[in-house]
Amino acid sequence: MSSIAIAETTMVDRNAPAAVPAMPEQRSTLEDQAAIAVTIYNDDLALIRDSRRVELPAGRTALAFRDVSAQIRPETALLRATEGSAPQVIEQNFDFDLLTPAALLEKYVGREVGLVSTHPTTGEETEEPATVLAASHGVVLRVGDRIETFQAGQAPGRIVYRDIPSTLRDRPTLVLALESPEAGPRLLELSYLSGGLGWKADYVGELSTDQQRLDLAGWVTLTNRSGTTYQNAQLQLVAGEVNQVEEAMQAPMYEAMAMRSASPAPNMREESLFEYHLYSLAHPTTIADNQTKQVALLDAPGVTVGKELLIQGDQRAFREPRGELAQELAVNVYLIATNDEASNLGLPLPAGIVRIYQRDSQGNAQFIGEDRIDHTPRNEAIRLKLGQSFDVTAERKQTEFKKLSGSGPWQYQFESAFEILVKNAKSEPEMVVIQERIPGDWTMLEETAPHEKGNANTAVWRLQVPAESEARLSYRVRVRY
Repeated sequence: MSSIAIAETTMVDRNAPAAVPAMPEQRSTLEDQAAIAVTIYNDDLALIRDSRRVELPAGRTALAFRDVSAQIRPETALLRATEGSAPQVIEQNFDFDLLTPAALLEKYVGREVGLVSTHPTTGEETEEPATVLAASHGVVLRVGDRIETFQAGQAPGRIVYRDIPSTLRDRPTLVLALESPEAGPRLLELSYLSGGLGWKADYVGELSTDQQRLDLAGWVTLTNRSGTTYQNAQLQLVAGEVNQVEEAMQAPMYEAMAMRSASPAPNMREESLFEYHLYSLAHPTTIADNQTKQVALLDAPGVTVGKELLIQGDQRAFREPRGELAQELAVNVYLIATNDEASNLGLPLPAGIVRIYQRDSQGNAQFIGEDRIDHTPRNEAIRLKLGQSFDVTAERKQTEFKKLSGSGPWQYQFESAFEILVKNAKSEPEMVVIQERIPGDWTMLEETAPHEKGNANTAVWRLQVPAESEARLSYRVRVRY
């Protein structure tokens, strides 16, 4: 802290306009709230519909809607009367300058405060009047004929304020200047878009011992960081990619056993909305500020699944000789299913992470992998990469490479021969899918097993590998690019 002696100086702006009387302000708090509805989208976006009962006077008044979202987008606000005559909105102001010690001090620049100090021996408190001169990078006070400076939070005593400036709000508040044709009660609904609210889908599946059935449960995880709490809100969720302008911002039978079909969780209703899907919670729920909440989304027992072991090659191997004797190839493990009723599913699945468990010989559930799915409509395939096989391994070696011709684009021709060796240490045989991405125009010259053309640049083989044994695939291909 430092002090500087000064002479008192007073400056008056004689050309300043006279203060314009403010219209009377009427506060609306959460006690007025009749209903609150929250629709949350995927990309940090929510639509809030806040209905409140208020008594409006005739003429002009400022209606202060307290406890709106601190991340409201005020330009999206829409006020309408659902009961009573509708007032006209003349203007609206979002007061987001919230009451904090630092904000209060800044608002008192040029105004008088009290500086309370405590005697170190007697404990007696004394108060001196002081004027706040600055409060941005540290605090500057004029106390009598001296200047006191200190860093924020290190004042030589307590600072006492006489009142709270009208421009500071203790809660996020939207102030609407209204013109009401008549006095009386109204039921007003304020709708607006807000950030700070988001949701995601999470799925948990338990894989059967025979790896042919999956009991799948879905959960919605909600996060509220909007700065306010939504009490007993009607909650709806929209799955799909909603465009935002960026600012410079059945009961089928299996093995003679009837299975329950997939269905949304009992408290969640699903429907189509435009090109999206809407999920509505059947009962009101409170979404507290700075809270994460989970709500059941779906229940799908006995989903038919399959397992796929997949090897994917590297297309660069067809353009140059490979120096290594053999290249190890990852054998990835996928769980595959079809999102249809025949597979005991057939529900629109919002994007999210699917975590898979399987019980061991002691009946304990063990985590075996997870993967992320995109928004998946009915009848679409689901592929979950769970990890890499431990007992099934593979390696590839280039047995021959020749450059046939070429000195420019689409004149290069290469001929390559490869051998892929797949080993299976398990006590049961395994089917392994091999995918080779081959660049340019290509022709398969020789192969020890027939391939399928997955697409223009992919050759696919299905190789049966016996138990505790190995299988080989050899092929020769000519490439032009």
